[in-house]
Amino acid sequence: MPMIDALWPEDALTPEAEAVLINELTDILIKAEGYDPANPIARAVTVLHLHRPAAIYVGGERTQAQRYRIIPSAPEGQYTDESRRALVKAVTEAVSRAENRPFDEVAPRVWVFPTEIPDGTWGSRGAIYTLPDIHALLAGEAERVEGEERLARRRREKARITFEAALDAVSAGMANKPQLERSA
Repeated sequence: MPMIDALWPEDALTPEAEAVLINELTDILIKAEGYDPANPIARAVTVLHLHRPAAIYVGGERTQAQRYRIIPSAPEGQYTDESRRALVKAVTEAVSRAENRPFDEVAPRVWVFPTEIPDGTWGSRGAIYTLPDIHALLAGEAERVEGEERLARRRREKARITFEAALDAVSAGMANKPQLERSA
């Protein structure tokens, strides 16, 4: 059940280019979550909210340069480091195509924030959906296990990061203690 919050000014693109970009962003997010963009169920539950800022300021000054902020949200476990990098690049390339300008010219004006919603807090249709529930809905009941595995992988990664940070903190604390205290 992918969700996209997209922000760009009303006049950033032609209506035709905007329609193509919105469709492309939808496809990109569905693919990033590991589903087929042609899947009618995946398409039916992928929502893009387009927000129109009245003005954009850079360094406190109003800018005329078009800026884009795109926030794809997915249930916890859907993204990997690799898929987040690919998602950011694909979204930026799509904006580049929509503006019909070179990637390097557009990239500094495109901000992409792939966001994971903690499992057990994704609500829709009056209910909470876990990642295994979502996999079962979008890819069939047999894929529920894939959702469980993705969620477990993500939680292992978070635990590893936390453990490494704790070890670093302990090591830094030991390094900062006077030599006599450490040898006592």
